[in-house]
Amino acid sequence: MNHHDARAPADVRVIGLAGLPELEHGDDLGHLIAAAAARVGGLEPGDIVVVAQKAVSKVEGRVVHLEDVEPSALAAELAGADGDPRQVEVILQESAEIVRSRPPLVIAQTRHGFVCASAGVDASNAKGPGTLILLPVDPDRSAARLREEIERRTGVAPGVIVSDSFGRAWRQGTTDVALGIAGIAALRDLRGTRDSRGYELRSTLIAVADEIAGAAELVMGKAAGVPAAIVRGVRAPGDGRGVDLLMPRERDLFR
Repeated sequence: MNHHDARAPADVRVIGLAGLPELEHGDDLGHLIAAAAARVGGLEPGDIVVVAQKAVSKVEGRVVHLEDVEPSALAAELAGADGDPRQVEVILQESAEIVRSRPPLVIAQTRHGFVCASAGVDASNAKGPGTLILLPVDPDRSAARLREEIERRTGVAPGVIVSDSFGRAWRQGTTDVALGIAGIAALRDLRGTRDSRGYELRSTLIAVADEIAGAAELVMGKAAGVPAAIVRGVRAPGDGRGVDLLMPRERDLFR
């Protein structure tokens, strides 16, 4: 990681991209985002496009129908009396490790390395009753592909973040975080720089991509029907990846 300019921008704008249709497998999401951006004045160099994970997962076909799922005995056990064993079975299939469980809640590490509720498997904003949406197979690749598609249609190569809502181990409530990243830094490294009093910062890493994802969520929301947003005015040069934000196992005091 490089030492990036840590000066705060004077002005940051977050612009929701509304008007996208209900997304289906195979839809051209890059074209739809470019068209939505054109309706709000177009993209500018330095813009960052934040796209909800569910939008990406839908166009990539990461949708499961519960009627097609045969739950295992372990899934039935983890679901308990209040959960759906079929949904828990899908969570198990998406998990590399079960970190904690209290029926019907499962905290799991996904194959990507994310530690989150239900391995990111979600029934909200899904494709109707009885369907679940899974995380993209490779969120960084999804972000890179969207960046290329948007540049091809607009001439501007924005930073791209694929975001999702995660809980935090130390805090109540969820906030959006960056799962996939293309064209910007994931972390801003302030180690070796000095604060306003001259104190040398020894361990400060700022999760700038997560901050941008959280800002975008303010206009995207959970039920607003706005699956993407432009964040303008944030300088985050670099070539980060979502995996850069994962806590190394040896530093994870919760496991």
